[in-house]
Amino acid sequence: MEDRGGYWQFCPVAMTAEILCTRWTTLVIRELLCGTTHFNELRRGVPRMSPALLSKRLKELERAGVIHATRNTNGSTEYHLTEAGEELRPLILGFGFWGQRWIESRLSLKNLDPSLLMWDMRRHLSPQPLPPKRCTIQFRYPELQPAQQNWWLVVDAGAVDLCGFDPGFEIDLLVTGSLRSMTAIWMGLTAVRKEVEAGRLEIDGDPRIAQAMQQWLGLSPFAPGPRRVS
Repeated sequence: MEDRGGYWQFCPVAMTAEILCTRWTTLVIRELLCGTTHFNELRRGVPRMSPALLSKRLKELERAGVIHATRNTNGSTEYHLTEAGEELRPLILGFGFWGQRWIESRLSLKNLDPSLLMWDMRRHLSPQPLPPKRCTIQFRYPELQPAQQNWWLVVDAGAVDLCGFDPGFEIDLLVTGSLRSMTAIWMGLTAVRKEVEAGRLEIDGDPRIAQAMQQWLGLSPFAPGPRRVS
């Protein structure tokens, strides 16, 4: 491994930190552990990371033996975790559960990001509670800038797509509320029913989809973790 101004210690903790503790690296690994394999999809999971820095981190992880890159016949590149990379799964999950347990919710809810929230919701949405047809669910965050106010989840034949532009389908459900409320629901800090009853969330459309929202929406993988701070 090349010298990047490391700790200069033989301790395995220090050596591991030299690989994992550079900025954005753990989040890139998080995305790979979630099954993301393409560069542009990785960018959607780390939207504030520049393409140049993402490319640099991927090369560093490949040199460290954490991932391997495969060039496809169509010219695209896929990134997959190696055995060493897969062994990081409990470590990265541990980071998340520790944060859910010990970091105050008011601090977490300062870091609001609609693109990350919707991307996370898209990959964890459960199609089973929805009617057996194409369902288009629009989320509207009125307090945001116009370019970030509207998002659409399109569920069709078990597949879930996220659109930042109107896909042109009939809207089955419109969910309107603040980004803070929706993020709190996703993180398990509150519930759909509670936000509706408090007037912080409005749901209009197909009553079957509306009533099952908590079921098809699901929660962040870290939401079940017990909290020690409020």
